[in-house]
Amino acid sequence: MVEPADRRRRWRRRAGFAAALGVVVLGVAVTVAHDWLRREYLSPGPAAAPARIQVAQGASVRAVLTRLESQGVVHNARAVLWYLRLLAEHPRMQAGTYEIPAHASPEQIITMFEEGRVLLEQLTVLEGSTFADFLELLAHEPDVTHTLSGKTPAEVMAALGHRGENPEGRFFPDTYRFAANTSDAVILAVAYEKMSQELAAAWGARSPRLPFDSPTQALILASMVEKEAQLKSERSRIAGVFAARLRKGMRLQSDPTVIYGLGAQYDGQIHTRDLLTDTPYNTYTRAGLPPTPIALPGRESLLAAVQPDDTGELYFVASGLGDGAHHFSKTLQEHNSAVQAYLARLRQQRAAAHAAGAGAGAHP
Repeated sequence: MVEPADRRRRWRRRAGFAAALGVVVLGVAVTVAHDWLRREYLSPGPAAAPARIQVAQGASVRAVLTRLESQGVVHNARAVLWYLRLLAEHPRMQAGTYEIPAHASPEQIITMFEEGRVLLEQLTVLEGSTFADFLELLAHEPDVTHTLSGKTPAEVMAALGHRGENPEGRFFPDTYRFAANTSDAVILAVAYEKMSQELAAAWGARSPRLPFDSPTQALILASMVEKEAQLKSERSRIAGVFAARLRKGMRLQSDPTVIYGLGAQYDGQIHTRDLLTDTPYNTYTRAGLPPTPIALPGRESLLAAVQPDDTGELYFVASGLGDGAHHFSKTLQEHNSAVQAYLARLRQQRAAAHAAGAGAGAHP
């Protein structure tokens, strides 16, 4: 006969064994669950192609992961959330547009959000553009937040913290990459700072005996070089002509300055009357540099303006060969001959174009 004390001992042993077995089973279950959640977190996602998602300011991890699951980018959003809870992780979701690579794992996606690896838009400002061109580009860029719409150039400069400064030439022409919804003021501020740096670097590398004594004058000359030169190889040579004329007190006689002074009155052709009509920018009627830059010059034009060639040349005119090259001259006689050759080529080209047009019109 089993004594009560023995039955109690056996029951306790069985209960202990059952409890121990339960702990083991629970531990195995937790380990299996943990391993499954970890695999879900680290395994490549199902998307066979890149996918974009816009993360709004203040969006929750749950909301974003749920959207990604609905887009077929994440296998199991709930499993990812559980795993993050197990790790006591609270990812910071930075707002912006993201492009998720094909087969990106949830871990890679979460890292992208935390590091703010947003998809960057881009806007290209061409060398030789004007400040008005830059504003027009920004105004038509759908991914830019427009805070300067309707403001005058003076008001734009005041908003950027440069009250009273003329904006022309003060912004560097470049390709700017930015996150969607970046403001136009931020992009302009970056371009302004970039030009300040480039101008300072060029001025620091200037040649001796320049016919001007300030970075602003170098910027003005650089803008003229930018508008005159079609070939990079001619920039320093064109700058050299202008520098030589400044030293001699000769008028610069640059057509692009006249065109800039005409503004909206320019009809696409420069006429004799335009050269004779005095404006602050008419370098045929006024001596010296124009009062401000006439465009946004690039790095090569900035360097050309402060390191002009010293060839003794005082004139240049387009060659008329269609390659953007110019003919440079040291004397007025040579220059006049080059001008006549240029005009003769223009007449020949017009005659050939007219003949081609007439020939085309003779056929049904």
